[in-house]
Amino acid sequence: MAGHSKWANIKHRKAAQDAKRSKVWTRIIKELTIAARDGGPDPDTNPALRLAIQNAKGANMPKDTMERAIKKGSGDEAKDLQEVTYEGYAPNGVAVFIEATTDNLNRTVANVRSIFNKYDGSLGTNGSLSFIFDQKGVFTIDNSTTGSIGKDDLELELIDGGAEEVEWDDEITIVTTSFEDYGNMQSKLAELGIEAKSTELQRIPVTTTELDVETAQKVLKIIEKFEEDDDVQAVYHNLEMTDELLERLNEE
Repeated sequence: MAGHSKWANIKHRKAAQDAKRSKVWTRIIKELTIAARDGGPDPDTNPALRLAIQNAKGANMPKDTMERAIKKGSGDEAKDLQEVTYEGYAPNGVAVFIEATTDNLNRTVANVRSIFNKYDGSLGTNGSLSFIFDQKGVFTIDNSTTGSIGKDDLELELIDGGAEEVEWDDEITIVTTSFEDYGNMQSKLAELGIEAKSTELQRIPVTTTELDVETAQKVLKIIEKFEEDDDVQAVYHNLEMTDELLERLNEE
């Protein structure tokens, strides 16, 4: 189960870019607002809101900020928010899948199209990348929260909960499940008394595109530009994150 996976590298790279706390909070605030709008403001009866609150705590979001986001979801302000996706290609055939939350579709699609055009990419039609990405459950666990459970025993418990892969690090453990086992893993962690630092569905590439380091860094520029857009919640791509590329990025 342990091992070096391509999608985990993408996750690590994304985490590094998401270090800008304001961007992380912007994304989670929208998650809280939409969850409260769609399922009500009570986390005890709204699983989606319960998860969003968990992610907010993992990002050290202040309680009053969470409460404002939930209150907004209960009012009229949130009614125009829509969740949308865009698919396309960055230069050199790298697939890009974008998830956004917006109150103005025209603005968002114009911004996305503009970035694709400016950086020699192309906006495609929805569904065109369905064969490249699988939706997976990804759980990030702070190792300090696992209590007295030993590593081997924890791994067995996680496998029992539906883990397809477990990626160990000094500080965190990243667990991936199939889309179908996402809820099972939530239940397993609750059973173990472990509150994940973050819990989300991610789009993991089935195949990757390998480029030389210089070309790959140019491709990552367009990824970063998408991530900087306020409407964009997440960006997934299938660029192969080689050891050489990761080493270069760590030097920046």
